[in-house]
Amino acid sequence: MRVGLDVGGTKTDAVAIDAAGNVQARVRRTTGWGPEAVAATVVDAVGALADELALPVAAFESVGVGIPGLVEPGTTRVAHAVNLGIVELDLAAAVAPTLGLPVAVENDVKAAALGAYALGDGTGTLAYLNFGTGVAAGIVVDGVLWTGSTGTAGEVGHLSIDPDGPLCTCGQHGCVEAFSGGGTVARRWGRPGELPVRDIFDAADAGDAEAIVLRDGVAYGISAAIRALVLTVDAGTVVLGGGITMLGDRLMAVVGAQLEQSAEASPFIRSLRLDERVRVLPAGSPVAAIGAALLGAHRDTQEVLAHG
Repeated sequence: MRVGLDVGGTKTDAVAIDAAGNVQARVRRTTGWGPEAVAATVVDAVGALADELALPVAAFESVGVGIPGLVEPGTTRVAHAVNLGIVELDLAAAVAPTLGLPVAVENDVKAAALGAYALGDGTGTLAYLNFGTGVAAGIVVDGVLWTGSTGTAGEVGHLSIDPDGPLCTCGQHGCVEAFSGGGTVARRWGRPGELPVRDIFDAADAGDAEAIVLRDGVAYGISAAIRALVLTVDAGTVVLGGGITMLGDRLMAVVGAQLEQSAEASPFIRSLRLDERVRVLPAGSPVAAIGAALLGAHRDTQEVLAHG
């Protein structure tokens, strides 16, 4: 059995999967703040899974961790995980001595891409497009995570799609993230609420002019990211994930309209059938934790997926 953890800014989702890739146990823990507290959260979550299954921790084969921030390729070192209070941390070095298990670490969106691939038909090229506070994608080609030469493959959030558009936190104007990132959209909305993007869709449905502009901007950014991923890596499937997936069919209605509009003017774009390639991840799916579990202690993700 392998353990996978999705370490988020507020909560950590942890699963144990069997040899067939089925989830046998799942627990959630509040994520601590700072390097020591994050490491303690990982140890606690693994222990809780063992208790849930009435097994010793030593019964697990490996632990994989998906975490925000930059993970140095081929290592377990994470840097700039600002939402966790981490400047730099070798996570395996911090937790492996206590757990007594091999530990692998990957960026959370890239881990989620592996999970989405495993939960799909497991063939071809898949892009997992995550919409949270920011926007980023993970790309899996024939079961192998593709990160590019420096690990930045999939950073479509900072692709400028309108030079005259809103200012992005990266300093450019009109980035996908400036239109569709939850943090930027909430700031532009400027009204209190627990779920600003949902509030915007509700207000747009009620005829609020400002909300309609923001809602259409969200759809514009998402559709542009989908086109970019299909045109650059020929993703056969683009899975939408993150907090925005709670909107389900409401989201796909406006995104589908944007995709249709872009296809009207171009026979080539029409031939790509973009709308048929898009899937929305079910809300609450532990896809990043599953991907982290499949990653396990191996950097050869193709081997892991083949046996998962």
